[in-house]
Amino acid sequence: MAAIHQAVSRRASFLVCRLHSTYVRKMRYLNELKEDDSLCRQAQTAGTFCLFHNLSPFLQKVGKKYLVPQISAAEMKRILEIFKETEQWIEKSVLIGCSDEHTPHFALELGALEKSVIESELKGSFTDLRKALFVVDEKDSPLLASAQALLRWHASHQYCSKSGQPTQKNVAGSKRVCHASGVIYYPQMSPVVVTLVSDGSRCLLARQPSFPQGMYSALSGFCDMGENVEETVRREVAEEVGLEVESLQYSASQHWPFPSSCLMIACHALVRPQQAEISMNSLELEEARWFGLEEIVECLKRAPGSSKQENGSFLPWFPPKQAIAHQLICEWVKQQTSQPA
Repeated sequence: MAAIHQAVSRRASFLVCRLHSTYVRKMRYLNELKEDDSLCRQAQTAGTFCLFHNLSPFLQKVGKKYLVPQISAAEMKRILEIFKETEQWIEKSVLIGCSDEHTPHFALELGALEKSVIESELKGSFTDLRKALFVVDEKDSPLLASAQALLRWHASHQYCSKSGQPTQKNVAGSKRVCHASGVIYYPQMSPVVVTLVSDGSRCLLARQPSFPQGMYSALSGFCDMGENVEETVRREVAEEVGLEVESLQYSASQHWPFPSSCLMIACHALVRPQQAEISMNSLELEEARWFGLEEIVECLKRAPGSSKQENGSFLPWFPPKQAIAHQLICEWVKQQTSQPA
């Protein structure tokens, strides 16, 4: 009986600690804001705002660093008053997170207002998202990506696909509702596999026609309806380079806002060395080739876009470290260098 009481006591203590963890309390609070319009509306008056103009985020340069400023509700009200706008603009914001102290963070699209006035008032500039993701602190990149993706989703889902009537967003922006049909729409992401193919001693990288000059990356492709990740990896490798995957291993995942909102699922795929002759699909790829370890290491040293030679050609370079393809390549190098001779 004493042992039972001790076990119950330990379980109760564990539950109390878990429910008091900063992460759990923060997630519970965010969920309440998503589900309770009145509570979220109150939170807007004490929250902070990331600003966007035509889906470009607002940044401030301090020294050599680019910061994502959190604009207070009071400052937001001051800016809106310049344009003689009411606080109803804040109702257009979307919830994107909160601090450990439960200060809610929102994103707000101001594309209908004069950009230069906002930039002058707040001492910063609206920057293309692709550039912004690579100049801000790593902890801010996911915030900007998710904020822009959510704002983009709301802009493109203003009407119900069943009734054709306008949809209404809840205060947090976590869903849109068609009151005519009763359909509730939630933001969605498209799953994409990013696959680094290896034959054991080399890895395969490719170029799409849309890539910057000289850039090579891992293979990638959208999951088809009804496919699991393993099936998508095998199909994409077969379609794009004509190779049959023998085995694969999951690495990690990453939200990526381009072209709209994607969940990048990174995997390593192994093919047999004796069956490693590439048969490239020229409709999807511009070039695909094998890279040895030494060449991969050299390419990793090159800064993105800095590989142009005097004759006008470009040395190979890889996606920057913020991209999950870069992580796959680094993992492959580590695996190769840790193998016994």
